[in-house]
Amino acid sequence: MILIAGAASGYAAEDQAAIRHYPGWHLVWHDEFDTDGRPDPNHWGYERGFVRNRELQWYQPENAVCRDGMLIIEGRRERKPNPAYEPGSRHWGRSRETIEYTAASLLTRGKHQWQYGRFEVRAKIDARDGLWPAIWMLGVERRWPQCGEIDIMEYYRGMILANVCWWDQQSPYGTHWQDSKTPIEDLIEKTGNPRWADEFHVWRMDWDENTITLYVDNILLNKVDINDAAYDDGFNPFRQPHYLLLNLAIGGTQGGDPTNTAFPTHYKIDYVRVYQKTKSQ
Repeated sequence: MILIAGAASGYAAEDQAAIRHYPGWHLVWHDEFDTDGRPDPNHWGYERGFVRNRELQWYQPENAVCRDGMLIIEGRRERKPNPAYEPGSRHWGRSRETIEYTAASLLTRGKHQWQYGRFEVRAKIDARDGLWPAIWMLGVERRWPQCGEIDIMEYYRGMILANVCWWDQQSPYGTHWQDSKTPIEDLIEKTGNPRWADEFHVWRMDWDENTITLYVDNILLNKVDINDAAYDDGFNPFRQPHYLLLNLAIGGTQGGDPTNTAFPTHYKIDYVRVYQKTKSQ
């Protein structure tokens, strides 16, 4: 189900330089990616190698660059030796003799983390086959999935996802997902914009001590009561600070088949902005 939360028209097309101000909120952190070159090392670290989900890409920092006021994460089809290769290994990453694709995954872990707030990311995804861009957050305490996961945006196989995940020992997979999957065709119909997949959009999360609410261009995608996520020991993964990740995955368990997709591909992030409520709120 998609609900309109205010007018979406023009929201994603806002001028990058115009930082939006909200009554009752103040800007606590942002990156506008205005300086050409490598992303600011005071803000961002990197994941490296084959990391998760049997994905095809090898993460490497050189696939991330700031240019023309944007962070550009480039996915490449390129073959090179896998430095982690172990002959006979049963591990999905170490068993690969060669790397066939590369991309980048940036994260604020150990540099910036936040508990509650309004998070905005203006970005343009590539919606072709086999690509899996994401904007997401993980809790700083405990390992996944006990740390909690918030998917502000994921895209794969023609679907925009907005999910919240936590540990559930009763589940056969050990996870509980409060997920939302919206076909891009539904967003095209809702907005009347046949070029929706080719344009920039603003993904937003509003997060407080009770609720996580996820939007794209003011269109409500998912709303989750985080009281449901409390564990038997009293720990709630969404009542702790989380750090942010921006990544482009290729293939893997969900991403689909990139074989017929032309490379390179570019996932473009215009800005990341974090607001928190003023003390009087």
